[in-house]
Amino acid sequence: MAKYVCKRLGYAILTIFLISVITFTLMNLIPGGPFLSEKAVTPATQAALEEKYGLNVSKPEQYINYMSGLLQGDLGVSLKQKGRTANDIIFSTFPVSARLGGISILVALVVGVSLGSVAAMCRGKWGDQLIMVVSTLGIAVPSFVVATTLMKVFGVELKWLPTMGLSTPIHYILPVFTLAFYPMAYITRLMRSSMLDALNQDYIRTARAKGVSKFKMLFKHALRNAIIPIITYAGPLLAFTVSGSFVVEKIYNIPGLGREFINCITGRDYPMVMSTTIFLATLLVLMNVVVDILYKIVDPRIKLK
Repeated sequence: MAKYVCKRLGYAILTIFLISVITFTLMNLIPGGPFLSEKAVTPATQAALEEKYGLNVSKPEQYINYMSGLLQGDLGVSLKQKGRTANDIIFSTFPVSARLGGISILVALVVGVSLGSVAAMCRGKWGDQLIMVVSTLGIAVPSFVVATTLMKVFGVELKWLPTMGLSTPIHYILPVFTLAFYPMAYITRLMRSSMLDALNQDYIRTARAKGVSKFKMLFKHALRNAIIPIITYAGPLLAFTVSGSFVVEKIYNIPGLGREFINCITGRDYPMVMSTTIFLATLLVLMNVVVDILYKIVDPRIKLK
């Protein structure tokens, strides 16, 4: 196990390095610069700003300077938010995104596993068909369509729920449902398929023959094996939650890292783009390593290579 973890961490470092190189390259291939959108910027002023932020040196030197600071824990200075560092912005906005994403993942897992299990137990009946229709809609409809529809119905027409910010617990309802809808639908279908496979195994037939109750057979015997594919989906689920939060935070005007990331891209805030990308990439890569280890713990038959 220790050898596997060290190997995966080595691959993780290589992956993050490649992501940083690709991000820096793509950023600098885009025409224009971070100060061209400023009003009445003279060539002298622009040159002074570029010198202040270290943009007057060659591109390779800019990359080396940034990575040197990164290794010392310095993520750079924002070019658009005067007086704020990337460290300040990321660590003040990430808790908001983490809270929203964590609640969404929890809702998606609990509801998805529950609905998938119910659909498997009611295979072919109206309940199964209804759950499959809803899950198909969840996979087919984009999150921005779900968000605008919910805002229109529950925020504008019925005026039941707030549509902007996260100032109170009730503000979480619409963005959490929007962010959880797709993974919840996917988990429902995945759980249904996995549960049907588990219910057809010999040990389940033996449990039925011994007169084990349906509830005990489902939750004690079938669920443990049926839930293993859900654990393997945890990595992609986290990635979807991170990427989906960009759209959700922008639509619902949530002051999280996703909205900040979009703003720094449109504003050509190069240090913020680099810092946010590397931060999120590190988070996703490490979480995938954790998921692989959990997979081994849940099912010891799995061999990690």
